[in-house]
Amino acid sequence: MKSVQWGVLGVSGHYRLRCSAPLRRAQGMEMRGVASRSLDRARAAAAEFGMPEAYGSYEDLLKDPAIDAVYIPLPNHMHLEWIKKSADAGKHILCEKPLGLNAAEVQEAIDYTTKKGVLLMEAFMYRLHPQWVTARELVEIGEIGAVNAVQGHFFYNNQDPDNIRNRSDAGGGGILDIGCYAVSSARFMVGREPERVVSAIDWDRSFGTDRLASGILDFGDGVQATFTVGTQTYSQQKVQVFGTGGTLRVELPFNAYPDVPLAVHVETGVGHRRIERGPADQYQIQFEAFSEAVRTGGPVPTPIEDALANQKVLDALFRSGKSGSWERPE
Repeated sequence: MKSVQWGVLGVSGHYRLRCSAPLRRAQGMEMRGVASRSLDRARAAAAEFGMPEAYGSYEDLLKDPAIDAVYIPLPNHMHLEWIKKSADAGKHILCEKPLGLNAAEVQEAIDYTTKKGVLLMEAFMYRLHPQWVTARELVEIGEIGAVNAVQGHFFYNNQDPDNIRNRSDAGGGGILDIGCYAVSSARFMVGREPERVVSAIDWDRSFGTDRLASGILDFGDGVQATFTVGTQTYSQQKVQVFGTGGTLRVELPFNAYPDVPLAVHVETGVGHRRIERGPADQYQIQFEAFSEAVRTGGPVPTPIEDALANQKVLDALFRSGKSGSWERPE
C-alpha cells in the first residue's frame, strides 16, 4: 500500500494539540513535513512533530514533488489563496473549516480544484467519529421516529485581542468558527438543506466579531433546528435530536476525547440506553480516510458540495443578523 505523503502549511497550535500525536501512528500515510515563514520555526516544529522535513516557506513545501497532499490549518482569510496555490502544485487538499469567508469563495475553491484535478475536502472531522456514524444510522433507520427538531450549542471563552478568532479581518467570530459546526450537524441529522434561516447576533465592539449568535433553521415540513454559539461564554457543547418516537443526544459532539469511549444517549418508549463508541481519534480517522481517497482517486469522505451548502447557510445567518428577517440560503 502506497503511503500518502503529507505536508502542513503553517505551524498551528491546533495541529500541535489535536493532530500531531495521532497522526504519528496513522496507517497508510506519513506526515512528511511542515512549512513556516521562518525556517528556524519550521525546523523546531518538524522536530517536535516527528517530521523529517522542514520548509522555510509554504511555496517551498508545495514545490516538493514527494508531497502528495497538504493540510491547511491557516486562518480563515488565507484558505482560498492557499487552496489555489496547492492545487496549482498538484497537491490534494484537506482544509480546515470554513473553506472560505463566504459562498462565493467556497465556489471558487471548488471550481479551481476541480479544474486542476485535485481532491478537496473541508475538515469536518466530527462526522467520521463512530459516535456520529452511529447517531446518523439511528436517525436513518427511524430509531427515534421522524425528526422534528435539532438543538445545539457550542461555547468557549476567548477574549484575547491577539487571537486570530477575535480578528474580524481574518474571518474570526463565532459563526464562522463554531457556528459552522452547529449548522453542519443539524443538516447532517436532518439529511437535507434548510429552506430559510433567521438569526440574532451580538457583536463585540472592540473586536468587531460576532461573540454570541443564535439561529433557527427551518427545513420545512415541520422540521426545525435551533442553536446558540458564543466565544465569550463558559465552554460547553451539546447536540440533541428530537423525533416523533424518541430523542438522541451526542456526547461531547465536536471536541471528542480520543482516549475514552463516548456515547450516544437514546431515549424511546422502551427506555433509555447509552451506546458507547471508541475510543477513537477523529483526526486520525479523517486523515486516514482522506489518504485512502488520494490512493484510489476519490471520492473524499465528505463531498465537497457539502462545504458549499453549509457556507450558504452561514451567509444567510449573517444576512439575517443585519436584516432582522428570514433569509434563504442561496
